[in-house]
Amino acid sequence: MILSHKYKFIYIKTYKTASTSIETALSQILGDQDVITPASEELQQHRNKARQAQNYRLDHPAVPKRPFFKRLLGRPERYYHPSVGYYEHMPAWRIKTYVGDKIWQEYYKFSFERNPWDRQVSFFHYKNKNRTRPFSFDAFLKRPKNSYVENFDLYTIEGEMALDFVGKYESLEQDFNSVIRTIGLGNDVSLPVTNVSRNADAKPYREFYNEKSRRLIAEWYRREIEFFDYEF
Repeated sequence: MILSHKYKFIYIKTYKTASTSIETALSQILGDQDVITPASEELQQHRNKARQAQNYRLDHPAVPKRPFFKRLLGRPERYYHPSVGYYEHMPAWRIKTYVGDKIWQEYYKFSFERNPWDRQVSFFHYKNKNRTRPFSFDAFLKRPKNSYVENFDLYTIEGEMALDFVGKYESLEQDFNSVIRTIGLGNDVSLPVTNVSRNADAKPYREFYNEKSRRLIAEWYRREIEFFDYEF
């Protein structure tokens, strides 16, 4: 997640939508007062060395406290936990609460989405990449707690679109360039290729599905499929 006071924009980071590439590109132009949230060490390696995580700690009454037992046991605070303040995959409603109505209305707010059937396969590869005993796609889908991708709730508030623009992964470069022009950067920012899946067995996403799993994804992600007119 990025909050830029310098260029007056808010970027909401969704899952499996080239978000690391987008963050890497935008980190090049951020000012000292802008917010960029921490990520895993692996992902932060891609960012501009001068613009790693910054200004994400927040003193606000709505910031949740860490559970007492975790503090008592000295367990490390996770970079993606809401207690840090601003965090990586942060929903629109929470950002709006923190920045207030004035900034929320004045700043340009954007994110990106991806065909859910394709996105699910990408998430499957991501979850499998460091496993010595990889699980199958069908087995992955049987555990929604670990396999469900909650993008829609990041860029909507109470089921309604909350942002000015949600680009598509399928037209990533074109839509990203449109965002860059809108926030007044012209051709000063280019989109790098980062965090690409190295799965040697990668194949078209449709080949992972049978009729049952195709319908399951259609049910899970009905809202974004209808909103963006996605098809299998």
